[in-house]
Amino acid sequence: MRTFILFLGMCFLIVGKSQAQAIQGLEKTQPNIVVLLCDDLGYGDLASFGHPIIKTPNLDKLASTGIKLTNFYSTAPVCSPSRVGLLTGRSPNKAGVYDFIPGPKKSQDYRDLVHLQANEQTIPALLKSVGYATCLVGKWHGSSKFNSDEQPQPNDFGFDHWMATHNNASPSHKDPDNFVRNGEEVGKIEGFSSQVIVNEAIHWLDSRKNDAPFFLEVAFHEPHEPIASPEDLVQKYLPKAKNREEAEYFANVENVDLAVGRLVAYFEKNNIDNTLIVFSSDNGPETLMRYQRAKRSYGTPGELRGMKLWTNEAGFRVPGIINWIGKETFTGTSDKVVSALDFLPTFVALSGAALPDRELDGESFTTLLENGEFNRSKPLIWAFYNALNERRVAMRKGDWKIMARIEANGETVPRLNNLYDGNEVLVKNAKLTDYVLFNLKNDSNESEDLSLKEPEIFEKIKEEFEIQYQALLDSSYIWVRNP
Repeated sequence: MRTFILFLGMCFLIVGKSQAQAIQGLEKTQPNIVVLLCDDLGYGDLASFGHPIIKTPNLDKLASTGIKLTNFYSTAPVCSPSRVGLLTGRSPNKAGVYDFIPGPKKSQDYRDLVHLQANEQTIPALLKSVGYATCLVGKWHGSSKFNSDEQPQPNDFGFDHWMATHNNASPSHKDPDNFVRNGEEVGKIEGFSSQVIVNEAIHWLDSRKNDAPFFLEVAFHEPHEPIASPEDLVQKYLPKAKNREEAEYFANVENVDLAVGRLVAYFEKNNIDNTLIVFSSDNGPETLMRYQRAKRSYGTPGELRGMKLWTNEAGFRVPGIINWIGKETFTGTSDKVVSALDFLPTFVALSGAALPDRELDGESFTTLLENGEFNRSKPLIWAFYNALNERRVAMRKGDWKIMARIEANGETVPRLNNLYDGNEVLVKNAKLTDYVLFNLKNDSNESEDLSLKEPEIFEKIKEEFEIQYQALLDSSYIWVRNP
């Protein structure tokens, strides 16, 4: 008996040792993962994506030595749902986040209830389960009741450390006073927001107590209004700008680039390699003077049609850059269709974490990193009920994009900020109508409707479009005030 007990003890010791070795081996292969996310940056706002004036050498270098994505999509054409889709790998409609999340002012359509709900499985939580340290700096915008016990906060979704704002930096990017760090109000911070949050990120990286891999989300407020930029950069652009406001916008984008450069330089100085960096924007550029404070919104959609809040391309096709420091990958410009929805399954695959126990809308693009190949099997679909353009539902499949209006009782459904029990029947009984079809490979500006010229392709894609939209509608979350 004693011999048997000793034998069992040896077995457990060996198994425990092998498990520890496996975990250590996994940690050595797990990459650090950094998400750099701009706010309202247009497709054409970086030099490497065609801007003739703005200087972005640090981001351009990441693109030239990594992968420049010319068909990269955010998950929505506006901030809150875009961020929710990125974190969950699912359409934000399924989480019930249909538009930007305002503060907790009670409204008829229940927008005051909207928040990322506790049952959602997110990138930081999944990576944390396999040993990652996790951090968010910058913009959160995932709950109407920010920094309140009444709704989940960043730490409830896996962020060990966070310093964030509900929405925009206030009163502007200069000397913001509305940051909260791990539940405690910070007060006024001198400097510009992009540099402030990179300072916080570097401080967090310096304070790590071990060599565990890390997940870092750097969510810039720039170039969202209210814009404020360093005066030396503004002066640099004044000779080439239409006016001071445009110079401030140009300087704002370059200030982000400088902040990115500081972070990359920190990695290099501290020999932090095996670090996957992805850069993008939450949606397309704001329209100049769409609202009173948007007087510096000189972002450009480049060759694309539309702007922020549109379901045309410029609403959600944004600059995309991937660079894996310390690892040899495919490099070059890629026209593969990639979405921020794909971050979660890709990061899970690279980290060794388990996939969530629900269907994802994103797909892993690890093959793109390996050899430049990635052919998504699932189409991308957006239903943005508050779109400024008429056709608020859109789908991209391969080179093709189809769009439609939603109509009920012979009239276009009015613009909606939220789906709740008061408009559920209206939206679910509405029909898709007035379709258009574009070949984005040949016509990125969506200038020629091919629905009549390509009837066979149109009917085939239309059929799938209707199936995909119905599936999205069936799985969309409906808010109820008193469930």
